Amino acid sequence: MTEHLKDKGSKLQTIIAGSTAGLVSRFVVAPLDVIKIRLQLQSHSLDIVRDEGFTALWKGNVPAEIMYMVYSAAQFTAYRATAEAIRPYLGDNRTNPRIEAQIAWIAGTVAGLAGTTMSYPLDLLRTRFAAQGNDRVYKSFFRAFGEIYRDEGLQGFFRGIVPTLLNAGPGMGIYFLTYEALRPLTFIAKTTVFPLDIVRKRMQVQGPTRGKYIHKNIPEYTSTMGAIRTILATEGIRGLYRGLFVTLLKHAPSSGVTLWVYESTLRNLIKLDNAAERNI
Repeated sequence: MTEHLKDKGSKLQTIIAGSTAGLVSRFVVAPLDVIKIRLQLQSHSLDIVRDEGFTALWKGNVPAEIMYMVYSAAQFTAYRATAEAIRPYLGDNRTNPRIEAQIAWIAGTVAGLAGTTMSYPLDLLRTRFAAQGNDRVYKSFFRAFGEIYRDEGLQGFFRGIVPTLLNAGPGMGIYFLTYEALRPLTFIAKTTVFPLDIVRKRMQVQGPTRGKYIHKNIPEYTSTMGAIRTILATEGIRGLYRGLFVTLLKHAPSSGVTLWVYESTLRNLIKLDNAAERNI
């Protein structure tokens, strides 16, 4: 995030800009996201359009759109609030790259944890819908909520949250750090924590519906480390990086669209408010 993203705009403007950025970004990268999820769940065939139709590339788009809106709003709000809160303790010298890097890392980590926790049930639903073939496990977004709660309880909405938080916290810390200081190298954030993303996706489809998705042979995992050991034993190190290329491929447009839409929306909201104040 650039300096003006840390300091300008009201909380409401930040929430609106973040939600808009998430909404637009998700729609743009939805097809790549579906392909990535299928690869992470051990897909050996990517003939999604042939077998399921063109619209299959947007499977899970409703929960994903809501998730991205919630996540982005929480993320940008938490980032700015954390940066403002810790700056007095680390020093308010904005020309010091070391201090700015520390602020970016800490605020980015908090932002990642906040956004992930608030949007996680929607993330789980997004994964399960994307993993469905023509035989639908869930008939609708709202019925999915009811069936998961009925069959798995509240904890069912948080399957895989441990590797997700381990991924999201440091991952977003690296993301914002590299965005501030080393923008061309932001891909290292995705690559570093990618194995945890594999574990997250596979744990999200555990439970009573595990054998009903398009990939019937998803192993049963009970813990993060257990999942990593099983994947290494059965698939080798490459198993922990299934879908990495697609992830890196979608990272540039996703991040670029998110930040561009956020900056543009925030800038226009501030202009509208300033114009309204002048007319009073």
